[in-house]
Amino acid sequence: MKLIFLGPPGAGKGTISQRLVRKEGMVQISAGDLLREAVKKQTALGMKAKSYMEKGELVPDQLVIDLMVERVRRPDCKRGFILDGFPRTIAQAEALQRNKIPIDTVVNFTVAEETLIRRLSGRRMHRITGEIFNIHTLPPPPGTKEADLIQRPDDKPEAIKKRIEVYKRETLPLIDFYEREGKLVNVDGEGSSEKVLQGVLKAIA
Repeated sequence: MKLIFLGPPGAGKGTISQRLVRKEGMVQISAGDLLREAVKKQTALGMKAKSYMEKGELVPDQLVIDLMVERVRRPDCKRGFILDGFPRTIAQAEALQRNKIPIDTVVNFTVAEETLIRRLSGRRMHRITGEIFNIHTLPPPPGTKEADLIQRPDDKPEAIKKRIEVYKRETLPLIDFYEREGKLVNVDGEGSSEKVLQGVLKAIA
């Protein structure tokens, strides 16, 4: 299966992607992870993207497209992949088509805005493993050092509001785009990750 996970920031796309990777052996491809890696390595692309990411704004399309197209063409994606957080604009979706990247199903996670804010403000990333936890819903295992848990700049309150605004303006049109393509399925993103996972498995079966 070649899937796109669509939904606002904090909808649970990354969490469910990780569970599908473990359960089904799929490859998760996160635009955010690719960009953060580029920032960490201080590549030319990473330095360009850094200022946008810290303000919670969308990174310009072409920068993200170049990264993603190269990634999905690697050999490990032949068995299937999940695009998490990409595409975010119509231009990015059209770029996938132009580059002949096949997509089977687009899963759209629906979540109330107040839930999104609570999830995002509680999210922490382990600085060594990169694993994502949430102080409200998915706490780290006992013994985890607090100093190893970091809050990303784009998960701070001022950036959260900006990210939701940007999503509404730039990404919501993708729902209509993929609905017209006959590839969109809606999944309730509220509730436990197990409940959401079962909803996704049913939708893509």
